[in-house]
Amino acid sequence: MENGLSALLGALSPGTAAGLLILTALLSYLLGCCNGAILVSRLLLGDDVREHGSGNGGLTNFQRTYGGSRFTLLVIGVDVVKMLLSVWISRGLFALVLPDAVPLFVTYWAGCFCIVGHVFPCTLRFHGGKGILCGGVFTMMVDWRVGLVAWGLFLLAVVITRWVSLGSVLAASSVAVTTILFYPLPSLILPGVMAAVLLDWKHRGNIQRLIHGEEPKLSLRRKKAEP
Repeated sequence: MENGLSALLGALSPGTAAGLLILTALLSYLLGCCNGAILVSRLLLGDDVREHGSGNGGLTNFQRTYGGSRFTLLVIGVDVVKMLLSVWISRGLFALVLPDAVPLFVTYWAGCFCIVGHVFPCTLRFHGGKGILCGGVFTMMVDWRVGLVAWGLFLLAVVITRWVSLGSVLAASSVAVTTILFYPLPSLILPGVMAAVLLDWKHRGNIQRLIHGEEPKLSLRRKKAEP
């Protein structure tokens, strides 16, 4: 099966392909804007996770701020489901007009826009999370091998060093490498590399702290009282 953008352009008219790509990009971006850490901290805890710790609206800062809170599972659930929906809805829309299987390009396309929505949500003044959990789900939607490498590197780094950021950077970077290895098509390599670069760029502060030995390590203990 053809997996690249050329498969879409060969099966659909330019207008239909462009319209579906724009529609799925918009839907995926808006789903990405549903930030689990910020929604849970605001609606259920009466707080804003971005006012604590690193100031980031992501899972790691939520965990560091609220510790072993049962709400952590809700944060994970929101960020997992939104990526699943982004890909499933996008592939479903294309399946309505494609006679054969939906190319893998659609998964890359939808996944990348969901990550962009998480990182730069228009609903939160473009101040979102760092996208690692979304990115992790994205890798599994692309290919189990891509996901295995990303999650394996993440877990190995976190278990050995307790630096979540180091595991995140390694996992994000691996997406570009595995895409090039498994799917050497320009239309797939480009979003794969862009996703990796975006996720690593969001961790630029962590990278600097890692270099200087100032990055905090993972702790499962609660650090503050619940609001």
